[in-house]
Parts: sequence; C-alpha cells; structure tokens
Amino acid sequence: MVTYPSDWEKDTVSNVVDITTGCRDTQDNKANGKYPFFVRSPIVERIDVADFDCEAVLTAGDGIGTGKVYHYVKGKFSAHQRVYVMSNFRNIDGKYFYYFFSKNFFKEVEKYTAKSSVDSVRRAMIADMEFVHPSVSEQREIVKVLSDFDAYIDNLSELINKKKSIRDGALVDLISGRTRLEGFDYEWDNGKIGDILKILHGKSQRGVESYNGKYPILGTGGVIGKATEYLCDWECVLIGRKGTIDKPIYMNSPFWTIDTLYYSKPVENQCVKFQYYIFCAIPWYDYTESSGRPSLSRKVIENIPIRIPKYEEQQAIASVLTAMDKEIENLEAERDKMIQIREGAMDDLLTGRVRLTV
Repeated sequence: MVTYPSDWEKDTVSNVVDITTGCRDTQDNKANGKYPFFVRSPIVERIDVADFDCEAVLTAGDGIGTGKVYHYVKGKFSAHQRVYVMSNFRNIDGKYFYYFFSKNFFKEVEKYTAKSSVDSVRRAMIADMEFVHPSVSEQREIVKVLSDFDAYIDNLSELINKKKSIRDGALVDLISGRTRLEGFDYEWDNGKIGDILKILHGKSQRGVESYNGKYPILGTGGVIGKATEYLCDWECVLIGRKGTIDKPIYMNSPFWTIDTLYYSKPVENQCVKFQYYIFCAIPWYDYTESSGRPSLSRKVIENIPIRIPKYEEQQAIASVLTAMDKEIENLEAERDKMIQIREGAMDDLLTGRVRLTV
C-alpha cells in the first residue's frame, strides 16, 4: 500500500481523462504510411489515415500486450479497435499521466484475475483506477526528470543498434575475405567446416544435474542448469542440433551440453574465436533438414563450404570482432543500468518519496 503525500490529490482515471478506443483493424496498416498506427504490441505500425489529432496515452485492450504495452503520442494517429485511447487531460500533465499509468496499471489489472497473465481489459478497469497526483507544476518537473532518462536510454539504444549494424557488416566482410586487415595479402584456402573442427553430440544431463553443481549446463538458448561434472573442458563453438539452430555459443571454460546442442573439437592451429565468428556468419536455416522443427546433422555442418585464412590472420580478425562485441556489451550494460536507475526514480517521484523543488 503506497502512502502518498498529504498535499497530493486523489482521483480516478475517469475524472481526469476521456476513455475511448480506436476503430481500425490490423490489416488497415500501410507500409510507410503517413501516420502512426497503434496496435496491440510495442511495435508501432503505419497508416494513411488519422482518426485522432491530440495528446494521448494508449494501452492494449487484449492480446499479448495486455497490461504491458503503453504508448504516449502527441499529434495525428490511428489506433486498433481493441486499443484504449486516453485523452483530453483535465488539469493534469499528459506525460505525467503516461508515467503514472504505465507504472501502475498492470497492478490494477491483476486485482481482477488470479492468473499470471491478463486476457483482456475492460473499460471499468481503467476508469476506476486510482490516480494520485501533485500540482501540475510539480508534475511537469517530474516529467522533465523522467524524460531526460528516457532520452538518454533512447540515445543509447540507437547507438547500440548502429554499432550492431557496423559489426554485422564487418563480420561478413572479414569472414568472407572481402575486407583484409593490414599486413595480409595472400590467397585464402577453400575448404569446409570439417577441415577446422569436428562436430560432437551433447548428452542428457540426467545424473549430473544438481542445484549445487559447479559447471553450466547448456541448451540451445544458453545456460539451463548446473552440473556436477563437465562434458567438455576445452575452448570450442556450439550450435543447435534441433529447434534454435542459428545461435552459436562460444565457450572457453568447462561445461555440459544437452543432446539438442552440438559442441566441437577444434583442429590444431585453428583459432576457436574465429570459428565462432564463422558460425555467426552462416545462414543456418538454409541447411536445415526438416520442413517442421529446424534441425541440423553433423554431416551437413561439417560439409558447409568456407574460406580459411592462416592462423595469424584468424587471430587478427577475431580480435577486431571481439573488440566490437565488447564495445556493444559495455553499451548494453550501461543502458540496462540506466533503465534500473530510471525505474527507481519513477518509484520515488511518482509516490512522492522524493519531492522536486517547484
């Protein structure tokens, strides 16, 4: 139970905004349309007609985004018929309402269901929700602080995406030999993956899995548990056998891998990190042997054609790409930390635990 400052006003959402819904269907979207089109997901589509021209807060009325997807918009837009549109803010700041509503609405919705997910939102859930707010001037000061956080996080996300695009381009160019690093100008050998490593089968984790285990158990999606023993203690690359087959994993410490994830034994005088980047550049779904659940065979993997530079150039290429990956990881860590700080700031500012000077 939140205790708000005594000088904050308690109200309900229906008293401070008008609540309606959009009138469009998903198929009304138009690629490169003139206006934003808000559907029931975090992704904003486009459309050529605008049904609204106002400042508004929107949330999904059903679907996977129920109680979790929120948008703030100011200008012309359209919305899906199962998207709620809250507008005509009365004596409150629209952006402040967005922050308060997006922070608290899912907790409100949970009151109406015993399940961990929410199937749909009824208008009354929104209309009757408690809305507590300070003066408009203090609302605007809170909005300034939180908007600065959002802008910083958005800028980091944009920078991360740019860095990933650059890294992906460099990966293709360097692994294919289209771009050569300074000091290397000889011809690469033509070969296949089986020339640089051997594919090995994982094993069931039964008998070795333990909460107190020392070694990670790997599946196609990453770590899924701990083991008391390891299956492999050398540096190697892993790739999915079934299911997720396009997410290579690089390991340089002991691990256990289950039977849906291949591991490998590198040939001598081959750079394993270079092998990992080769795997990152391969369009794995082109090699799947099943029309249903994707799958790869050891024979197919080992026969995929590749070009092979000398060990020294492999190391140099791996070093360049590793440095790019590290830069992206650092930026992602900074963004994640800032998101946590923002969440803490929202808790403090939207409950009045921290007050701003007006």
